[in-house]
Amino acid sequence: MDGRAFLHGIAYVFGALLILLVLLDVFLTVLYARMGSSVFAHHLACLMWRGFRALSKPFPRFRDSILSFCGPSIIVTAIALWIMGIMIGGAMIVAPQIGGAIQSSNGDTSKSFISGLYIVGDSMTTVGATEYRPQTPGYRLFYVFISVIGLTMITLTLTYLLEIYNALQQRNTFAMKMHHASGDSGDAAELIAGVGPSGKFEAGYGHLSEMSAEVIQLCEGHHFYPVLLYFRFREPQYALSRIALINLDTVTLIKSALSDEQGGWVKESAAVAQIWLSTMKMLTELAVVFLPQGLPTDGNEPDEATKERWRQRYHAGVARLREAGIETIEDERQGSETYVSLRARWDRYLWAFAGHMVHPMEQVDPIGCDPGRAEDRPPFEHRLRAAG
Repeated sequence: MDGRAFLHGIAYVFGALLILLVLLDVFLTVLYARMGSSVFAHHLACLMWRGFRALSKPFPRFRDSILSFCGPSIIVTAIALWIMGIMIGGAMIVAPQIGGAIQSSNGDTSKSFISGLYIVGDSMTTVGATEYRPQTPGYRLFYVFISVIGLTMITLTLTYLLEIYNALQQRNTFAMKMHHASGDSGDAAELIAGVGPSGKFEAGYGHLSEMSAEVIQLCEGHHFYPVLLYFRFREPQYALSRIALINLDTVTLIKSALSDEQGGWVKESAAVAQIWLSTMKMLTELAVVFLPQGLPTDGNEPDEATKERWRQRYHAGVARLREAGIETIEDERQGSETYVSLRARWDRYLWAFAGHMVHPMEQVDPIGCDPGRAEDRPPFEHRLRAAG
C-alpha cells in the first residue's frame, strides 16, 4: 500500500511539472513572444525544419512543395503538443483517484490512464461537464483549474493563429511590393531608378519612408512570431534573403552610387538609415536563434573573384541609374570600393539564410550572381510607354 502511494505521489509531481512546463511554453511563445524564449516550441520548430529538409532532399522536383508545408505543420504540432501535454499531466493527477476521490455517475469506475485522459480532455472542452464527478474539495478545484486552462488555451490558440497569419500576410505583401518595385527582377538599382527618375527623389522619398516603416514592422513581426521564418514559399520573391537583399542593396547603392550634390540628402535621411539598421538587426537576431552555425561572422575577407563580381554588379547598377537620369558619383572607382566595403557586411547573411531555407542564391540574387544579366533589361525609357 505504501508502495502504491509512493508511485501515486510521483505521478502527481510529474503531472504537475508537465502542466507547468506546458503553461510556461505557452506563456513564452504566445504572450511573452520574444525570439528564442520558449521552453520547447522553438526547438520543435528547428527540429521539424531539419526533418522537412531531409524528407524533401530525395525529391528535388517536389522540394519546394514539401518545404511549403513546414510552417503550418509546426503550428499544428505545437498546439497539439500543448493540448496533449496538459491532458497527460492532468491524467497523471486524476487517474490514481478514479473510484476514490473521483466517482463516475454511471457506475463505471475504470482506473485506466485512458479514462484519466478522457476526464481531463472533457473537462478542458466542456467546463467540467464530464460524468466523472470530483468528491473532494481539492479535486473540485482541480476541475475548475483544468476548465480555465482549457478555455484560456482555446482563446490564446485562436488569437495566436490569427496574429501569425496577419504577420505572414504583411510580410508577403511587403515582399511583393519590393519585388514589383524592382521590376520583378530583385535588382535594387531598378527600384532606386523608379523612386528617383530624372533625379527627382523628392517625390519618391515617400516610397523610401514607407519602405523603412514596413521593414521595422517586418523585424518586429519576426520578433513576436519567429516561426514565420519557416513559412517558406516556392516563389523566391517571398524569401527572407530576397527581402533583405533588396533592402540592403538599395541602401548600399544609394550610399555608394549617388552623387553627394544631388543625392546627399537622401544618403543622410532617416528612412535610409532605418532600412539598413532594421534589416541588419533582423538578420543578426534571426541568425543567432535559427542558423545552426550561429552568426555567419567569417573573419576572412571576400576573395578577389567575389569582389570583382560585386564591382561588376555595382557598375551595372550605376549604368542603370544614369539611364534613369540620376546623377551618380564622379569617382566611380571610389564608389565601387565603397560598395564592396558595405556589401561585405551583409552578403554572408544572405548566403547563410538562402542555404538554410534551401533557396538557390541564383534565384535570390540573380543580378548579384550574374551581373551580365543586367544587359538583357530593356532601356529605361521603355517605361514611358510600356507597363509590366
